[in-house]
Amino acid sequence: MSQTPAVRPPAGRYGPEPTSRSVTLRRAGLVALGVLAAVVLAWVTIGVLREPVQWKDVGFRVDGPTSTQVTFEVTKDPALAVTCQVQALSESYAQVGVRSVDVGPAEVRTQRVTVPVRTSELAVSGVVVGCTPLEDR
Repeated sequence: MSQTPAVRPPAGRYGPEPTSRSVTLRRAGLVALGVLAAVVLAWVTIGVLREPVQWKDVGFRVDGPTSTQVTFEVTKDPALAVTCQVQALSESYAQVGVRSVDVGPAEVRTQRVTVPVRTSELAVSGVVVGCTPLEDR
């Protein structure tokens, strides 16, 4: 078996041949882009870690025209007590129910909470508006 030599395109067909300077500049650009990405990732991570409370909607269940169950997760320092504002929304995104609920200290960092929200009409959604530490109120 004979080996086929590498075929090169005609000179200049796909732009000028790369020089050692353009290759060096391309590598420097990629390194700078990598450093920038690492800095942005660190900045975002530090910002998230600085937040004392984080919350995430998990789901909701409409029990009827006067009640909706809202389930959410709260991530916080286990010793911290927080209050969360929960709301039920109508089809037109109008607030048809609201409730504040305190989430106390626990042995775990993330707690799953389900609360009933009384509604003035049929809700089609339930969400957490936000959570704040109790000492910040």
